[in-house]
Amino acid sequence: MPRAPARLVSLVPSVTETLFALGLGDRVVGTTDWCIHPADGVAGTRRVRGTKNPDVEAIAELAPDLVIANLEENREIDVRRLRERGIAVWVDFPRTVDDAIAQVRWLAALGADGSVAAGVIGAIEDAVRAARAARPRRPLLGFVAVWKDPWMTLARDTYAHDLLALAGIANLYADSSDRYPRVTLADVAAHAPEVVLLPDEPYRFTNADARELAGGALADTPAARTGRIAVIDGTLPFWHGPRLVAALAELQRLTADRA
Repeated sequence: MPRAPARLVSLVPSVTETLFALGLGDRVVGTTDWCIHPADGVAGTRRVRGTKNPDVEAIAELAPDLVIANLEENREIDVRRLRERGIAVWVDFPRTVDDAIAQVRWLAALGADGSVAAGVIGAIEDAVRAARAARPRRPLLGFVAVWKDPWMTLARDTYAHDLLALAGIANLYADSSDRYPRVTLADVAAHAPEVVLLPDEPYRFTNADARELAGGALADTPAARTGRIAVIDGTLPFWHGPRLVAALAELQRLTADRA
């Protein structure tokens, strides 16, 4: 691993945003098409296609000191092809809130100014500390959709699960043997979820989907009766990094009214 990499390529949208937040944006020379935050920052980087089909040739031309990848978002074959060219690739895989904080600390160690890093990390830790203190005794039963046709959700071994738990939402499918189990809406309804979240990525759920569920398959659930079937910004439950602060605020807002 290079001690102070001057040229970085990020194949992970959340990592890209974190690097810029830490003041390391001037070192980021390459990003994926899915790296959209911060918009003004990533506009000055070279796009190297998507997370699942990065342009290895383009990345090599950028002569990066370090490429940052994610075990789940990126493919092993692309990492191997980069390493075969002598390019250093770090593969990370945060699966809990604590993992996500540790990742920010590690990224800061690449050369971030101490005061900037302290501000970013401090804001995250403050939000997490406050959420833990405010966590209700009885969490709301929650269903989080990650795909449609077939319907899919997430299990315990995911960052999003841990984030939801911190915000007071008990994942209905936490104990599934699959990390992203397929489910039926009939089974979801049978679990009587009190909150249903429809992130707009990776599947682009819309308000039309929320209305369809509320008036159809999930009409008799507590979530539908209390108006807690909601479309949310998909970056909030799935992106690690400084976005964690906004994620907790939004999830706590959605679960605040327990009347």
